[in-house]
Amino acid sequence: MRLTYRLLNVFARTADPFSGNPLCVVEGAQDLTDDQMQGLARQFNLSETTFLVPAVDGADAGVRIFTPNYEMAFAGHPTLGTAHVVRALGLGGDSLSLSMPAGVIPVSADGDTWTLTANPGVVHADYQLDEIASCVGLEPDDLVGPVQQVSTGSAQVIAQAASVDAVRRAVGDAALMRQFAGMGTRGGETLVYLWCETGEGQVEARALFTQGAAAIEDPATGSACSNLGAWLADKGRSGEWVVSQGAQVGRPSTLLLSVQDGAVRVGGLVHPLGEGALDL
Repeated sequence: MRLTYRLLNVFARTADPFSGNPLCVVEGAQDLTDDQMQGLARQFNLSETTFLVPAVDGADAGVRIFTPNYEMAFAGHPTLGTAHVVRALGLGGDSLSLSMPAGVIPVSADGDTWTLTANPGVVHADYQLDEIASCVGLEPDDLVGPVQQVSTGSAQVIAQAASVDAVRRAVGDAALMRQFAGMGTRGGETLVYLWCETGEGQVEARALFTQGAAAIEDPATGSACSNLGAWLADKGRSGEWVVSQGAQVGRPSTLLLSVQDGAVRVGGLVHPLGEGALDL
């Protein structure tokens, strides 16, 4: 079979085509097996590859999301990038919804800036500061409690840093990080999201996660930003934040986080980069 795919950068910055988090979207994937989807995700070797499949529950399109190693129930930059492709294919307009294993996610656009509304968040058990600090190369006083696991569809450890310097100094240790795997929602892998407010409405963040035997870094993590929003809502906070991520891996990214009346929305610019064909 021949399939078309598109390459996009999500949470990109204006006038920088190589900013944001890369994404591949495979169109018309309803005839692919799970093994073929996983194989293609491994072939592209991006943080996520998505596949357009028939919609359920009244959504405009269905999507499945694969890392190189496992399927995800929900992820942020794949949701926004896939929505951009769904609109380009004429399957939806500036307001549409995508069905995925985590449920139906509403998405809306203002030009090429897309915003998702996250599922309600669940805040799980507290962690000891020294446990989380050690697995990312920091000292306990580099973190501010409570450090907790949060999920709006993908469970991650949300850890507030005491300073932006601590965010920038962090280095993941895969062996130690694996103790905090995301409750089965991340294929046995762990993601620690470090963040710090750097000014009024400004946040700097990094997402360190395990992949196999390695600890690597994500350029822009919409699911973790959604989880940060759920964490803030749980603490009674509301507002809007511009979240900077990805500079340490050469992919500067901008995420827009809004928390209002408990509703969490995450948005960013989607930049299409190219397309091609697959022969299977």
